[in-house]
Amino acid sequence: MNLGSLGADNIQKYGPYESVYYEGKWYTNVEMELQSNKLGNALKSLGIQRGDRVAIQMPNSPVVIWSFSAIYKIGAIAVPMNPLLRPDQAAYIYQNSGAKAVVTSPEFAPWVQAAQKQTTDLKHVIVTEKDDIPGAIFYDALVSDHPDSLKIEETDNDDIAALIYTAGTTGPNKGVMHSHFSLYMTALGYGDFILRYRSATVEIKSSMMDVRMHKPIDIERKVTGGNRLALSLFVLPLSHSYGLATSLMGVIGAMKGIVMKWFNPELALKLIQEFRVTNFSGVPTMYIMMLNHPDFDKYDLSSLQECACGAAPLPPEVGKKWKEKTGTYIYEGWGMTETGATTCGNMPDKPPKYGSIGVCMIKADTIKIFDDQDNELPPGQTGELVVKGPTIMKGYWNMPQETANALRNGWLHTGDVGYMDEDGYFYITDRKKDIIIRGGENVSPREIEEVLLQIPQILEAGVIGVKDEVYGEEIKAYCVLRKDEMISAEEILAYCKMKLPNYKVPKAIQFIDVLPKNLLGKLLRAELRKMEA
Repeated sequence: MNLGSLGADNIQKYGPYESVYYEGKWYTNVEMELQSNKLGNALKSLGIQRGDRVAIQMPNSPVVIWSFSAIYKIGAIAVPMNPLLRPDQAAYIYQNSGAKAVVTSPEFAPWVQAAQKQTTDLKHVIVTEKDDIPGAIFYDALVSDHPDSLKIEETDNDDIAALIYTAGTTGPNKGVMHSHFSLYMTALGYGDFILRYRSATVEIKSSMMDVRMHKPIDIERKVTGGNRLALSLFVLPLSHSYGLATSLMGVIGAMKGIVMKWFNPELALKLIQEFRVTNFSGVPTMYIMMLNHPDFDKYDLSSLQECACGAAPLPPEVGKKWKEKTGTYIYEGWGMTETGATTCGNMPDKPPKYGSIGVCMIKADTIKIFDDQDNELPPGQTGELVVKGPTIMKGYWNMPQETANALRNGWLHTGDVGYMDEDGYFYITDRKKDIIIRGGENVSPREIEEVLLQIPQILEAGVIGVKDEVYGEEIKAYCVLRKDEMISAEEILAYCKMKLPNYKVPKAIQFIDVLPKNLLGKLLRAELRKMEA
């Protein structure tokens, strides 16, 4: 199969409809399909062939979505990249992946071209919107002379469709290989979830005259399918496994969405009110920013029917406040680049269990808790989350040892530590590589962060282990204070001593203006460790 064929399937099944709204304009599903065909032909004219890698490094826009499809169609491999990567970081991915071309936007073109000078394979920098950037190919001029029909390359299910680089929270960025089939199964599994929990039923009642019996007959028909009136606001970066999954779910389920170039809390609130948005997915920071907006209560958010959260733990008080203000629960979920984006979630047919990532959402996948000898653990016991199923990655690009370490006996070893309760709900307590070992005792950074976040003056907190001659590791906390708030390190430590065992109390507190995070809002502890070093 080839994922690029899903666009034509979508049009045949649903007909033309408004699919994506972006900065004042609606794009139909037909327009999106034709644009992907033109770009596919244009890439072929540059010499891009089956198996070649093509990077997309730009903020959210419809171009990102149809670029994915264009790359699939010609049998090439999509490499979505965070547009905020500095030149040296981007150069590593270009060089490691062997990307031959990149599609970017004018504000990031200087960084991309600086990275290009450090690579050997990147030949073509394609820039949207502006035609006056020396050394770059203007996107509009490139695609304008190419037809909007394209013969789709025949690919095997197991052929690589995308190469998605991890955020590097535990080491060098790794290229996660996903096949056409694994990405399709992720989208199909989530589509099944939508039909189970977000479906709509149309009921038709009518009557007709039975000419033989000379009496009226009542007729009742019911048709159930995806809710075509649902409208999503897409604020999470498309340059992530989320973007690949969302774009495929969109064509499979005829999803309609509003795409924001960058997240802005005030604009998000305005769009939800103006367009009567029904579905919203974000990271905890986004919910916090909206709730803390001074005009939050002025916006009508009553159209929201389902809100989801992932990438980082959702503080329970944020979920409760959101429900109090909007009447809608936030359903926390979990997934990894290696698992195809979204794997777990709290089910929307009941109130969420705050602190839990929920149950396995993808029917074809299986999640278990293993001990260090790969034995399954019963409910309540802590171990490593492992996942098996068709949505799992093929492995890491050019990293056979890392692949062998992660994929053992068919199970993906996630590196996330947690447990399952009696109801089958999973909880993550920490990353294996983030655990601090102080004097032989395992200490969870997340546990300490949750205590720190109970202090009203603290907005964000990040905890790491630092070298100590006596205990091996000691605990250090980085704290971001709320605007115009003051509190001393001594006061913070005094509070921790009341809430934590002595061996879990931080030895040092450092105040910082902002915590290092990736584009999805996930804390980069590796960056904190670099700062400490």
